[in-house]
Amino acid sequence: MNIRQIIRQKRRQLSPDERELAQQAIYQKIVCHQAINAAKNIAIFLSFDGEVETQPIINYLWQQNKSVYLPIIHPFSSKHLLFLKYTSQTQLIKNKFGILEPELNVLNVLPYRQFDIIFTPLVAFDQRGYRMGMGGGFYDRLLADYQTQQILPIGLAFACQKVQHIDNKPWDIQLPEIIYA
Repeated sequence: MNIRQIIRQKRRQLSPDERELAQQAIYQKIVCHQAINAAKNIAIFLSFDGEVETQPIINYLWQQNKSVYLPIIHPFSSKHLLFLKYTSQTQLIKNKFGILEPELNVLNVLPYRQFDIIFTPLVAFDQRGYRMGMGGGFYDRLLADYQTQQILPIGLAFACQKVQHIDNKPWDIQLPEIIYA
């Protein structure tokens, strides 16, 4: 078994109590986070495969009058993501990976450079901020120049996803922050 499979299995094996306690701690860190509280446009993902449950975070962001956006696979460039506005009325459909996403409507797209925060999914991470995703490279491509754009990418994870060392490649993006518990 490779590291990706091992960590995904660990994440799925968290007990409901362990998961709830960790998610509450993560939620509290988000509520108290200055950059998140100051942000206007926030990209986030819908949880999949045992990831940190993002719907309570999304609900909090809506209560704070933040504009929330979800990723979709770009229809004309299948190695890239687009982000569409997400509200409680947004219709969701499953993409080719079985992940729920908004139906494409160009009126709801926000250009990447207009984001303040991009919550980033991950399978594993190390203390340096390197992450291992699902293997598609979507977020590494997306965040390649985030430092020049005044965008803050933040990883979301459970503590069991932290590993000693990610064998990062030159194109892998180092996250400045990972919120985990």
